[in-house]
Order: sequence, then C-alpha cells, then structure tokens
Amino acid sequence: MTVKTIAIAALLGSACTAQAGGIDRSGQSILALFESGRYAEFSLGSVSPDTSGTAVAGLGGFGSGDMTSSFLQLGAAYKADINDRLSYAIIYDQPFGADVDYPTGTGYFAAGSMAELDAHAITGLMRYKFENNFSVHGGIRVQSIEATAAVPFVGGYAVEGDRDVGVGYVIGGAYERPDIALRVALTYNSRIKHDVQTSESFGGGPAATSNTHIETPQSVNLDFQTGIAQDTLLFGGIRWAEWSEFDITPVGYQGATGGSLVSYDNDVFSYSLGVGRRLNENWSVSASVGYEKSNGGFASNLGPTDGSKSMALAAIYTKDNMKITTGIRYINIGDAQTAIPGFAPASDFKDNHAVAIGVKVGYTF
Repeated sequence: MTVKTIAIAALLGSACTAQAGGIDRSGQSILALFESGRYAEFSLGSVSPDTSGTAVAGLGGFGSGDMTSSFLQLGAAYKADINDRLSYAIIYDQPFGADVDYPTGTGYFAAGSMAELDAHAITGLMRYKFENNFSVHGGIRVQSIEATAAVPFVGGYAVEGDRDVGVGYVIGGAYERPDIALRVALTYNSRIKHDVQTSESFGGGPAATSNTHIETPQSVNLDFQTGIAQDTLLFGGIRWAEWSEFDITPVGYQGATGGSLVSYDNDVFSYSLGVGRRLNENWSVSASVGYEKSNGGFASNLGPTDGSKSMALAAIYTKDNMKITTGIRYINIGDAQTAIPGFAPASDFKDNHAVAIGVKVGYTF
C-alpha cells in the first residue's frame, strides 16, 4: 500500500458519524472524488448518544432522562475517470438529522417532547485536473428533508412536515503533490431551500396546514493530508457551517410563542486532526481528535448541547482491490443550559457523551 493510499484511508476516518454543530451529521464529504481509478464504497455507522439534564428548582428540579435516541448513518459513493484529466463521482449521504425523545413519567417539564428530522442527499460531481497539480470540482446536490415534532408543554403542540426536495450546488478546488502525499481541498456547499407543507395542532385539536420555509446552511470544508515520515501521514480538516441563519418556524408555533421551534445563535466551526500509520502490506491504523467550540448562551430544548470534543481510532485492512475501514469514536458532548418563557435557565445538561462505531468498505475496479 502506498503512502497516498494510507492518507486517503485515514482521511475517510473511522467510518463513524456523530452529533455535531446544529443538526450536522455527515460533514458532506466529497473525498471519494479523489480516489484512484474506478472506485465504489459503502459505509454504515451506529451512533449511541446519552444526553440528559436537570430542571432548575423552580421547575421541580426533575431529571430529563436520556432524551437522545440511537441512530444509524448510511453513506455510499461511486467514482470513475472519463479520461486522464476528467473524472466524476456520485455520492449519497444523510447530511442532517435529529432524533430527540424525552421519556414520559419523569416529572421533567419537557417530558414527552420529541423531534425527528431526516435528510437524504445525492451529489453528482465532476473534477478537472490541470497540469500544475491544481484541480477544480463542482456539481449538483439534490436533497430531501422530512420532519415531525411534539412539544406538550407548549399547549400540547404537535407538528408534522411532509417530505420536500430541494437542489443546491457544490464548487471547489484542490492542490496535490503525490510525491509527498500532499493534498489540500477546499469545497463550498450552497444553501438548499425547502418549502415544507406543514400540519400543526394544539392540544389534539384540529390541524392547520401551511408552508414552512427551511434552508439548510451553506458550509465550507477544508481537508488536508501530507506525509510527515515514511509510511506516516498527518491529516485533518476544518468545517464552517452557517447555523446562525438556520431556523424552523412553523406559522402556528410562531403565533403561539413568538419564536422559532428550532434555531441557533452561532455559526459552527468543526476541527479535526489525526495521524495515519502503515504497519505492513495489509494493515494501517489512524488516530484523530475533533473539536467544536462551546459558544455559550441558551440552547434549544430540542438540542441541548454546546460544542464537543472527540477521539477516534480506526483500523484499515487492504487486500488486493478491497479496503475495509473500521473504527470507534468517543464524543464528549458540551454542557448546555436551556430556557423557556419565565425561566432562563430552565435546565442544565452536563457530563453527556456519545459513542459511534462504523465500517466502510471500498473497492477499486
């Protein structure tokens, strides 16, 4: 296995996904586009968060119980060369998501509240390589979202949004030095607009329908890798996502509360850094850390987290044309406080975590 192959395997990480800023899940990676030759991959991750908080004394001081459900994360990609300069890739991912379910019977003020959001995206990309080690890439992303929520402590509120499809674009460039396994890639992901047909009700009463405008955030990914010694690579990345412009504000909920069902005060920067090492012809390993800054302020009751720190270990087995990556990631979820009208703070969420495990199988034709 060459040094460059190790770097790619390490950059693809532990095949794990985890909670991130906003409702980010996949990171919208396009790194399959840089694989050599004709290539296909499939990944499966399982994430198990444990997130709980305690209400302030004025709201009874009750514990929330674990309010985050485990979830699976799927991904797939196919890449091929058209000629020695032009290539393309088709990538499937689940870029955003939420699985919130406060247990009942706890006495906690938000008991019985729930929220689910599912997003699926297919991205078609083209890449053109110049003679000077630079390349450009871009394409179209088709994305669908579907969401539902219930907030019993707001007048028995419930909402369901039908699945909607939106279209955005991806554009970027890269610089490579194969002799030292260097690659720096910068990719911009556009906002994607959705007009979701929404049905809202209060206290089990008649439902009212309307359209809810949702825009998933624009973002920028910077990915890099470089050889630092024989069979050893440094890799990492920075992701910025404009979560400060994201909100879900159904008409009925805004009329009843004057606010958004889900919104965020700050943009999110995510950082990762790791090292990959080739052990022999078949085995490589990598270790990496991740960091998201805590921004302070009050978090949503449907997303009571603020920043994170993580550590990941991965093992990569290569045999002939097949590459299998397995890994585990531990995430320390940042502490947060929530608020409701009349109580700020309303609850404290501390000492929470998540564990993600995953596998990725890649095959070069």
